[in-house]
Amino acid sequence: MTRLKTSNRKNGWLMIELLTAIALLVAALLPLAYSLASEKKLARSQYQRAVAMEIVDGEFEALLAGEWRAFTLGTHRYEVRAAAATNLPPGQFVLTLENNNLRLEWKPEAKHQGGSVIREARFR
Repeated sequence: MTRLKTSNRKNGWLMIELLTAIALLVAALLPLAYSLASEKKLARSQYQRAVAMEIVDGEFEALLAGEWRAFTLGTHRYEVRAAAATNLPPGQFVLTLENNNLRLEWKPEAKHQGGSVIREARFR
């Protein structure tokens, strides 16, 4: 009978050690998992900002070359021709013409999606 008690005690301590090891492992991996998820979100946001900058820069070049003359003074929704626009989150491009100022802006609908991208210039 004493042999059975000793065996049960050993099994009990083994179970406690196993549970402690699992708890330590979970405590170490949870912050790592959160960090990876945050990094993925940041990478996506930066990618979307880079795509928006590339599109705005290209379209702005065309506008400065004279395409702005097709628009009247005021604010207009601007349709882009870039295929890369499919990689952007929901949002819109806005063209503003005031006096001698030209402004093209990408505005995402939600926060943390790269932020807005603005290009401005004076024209004649």
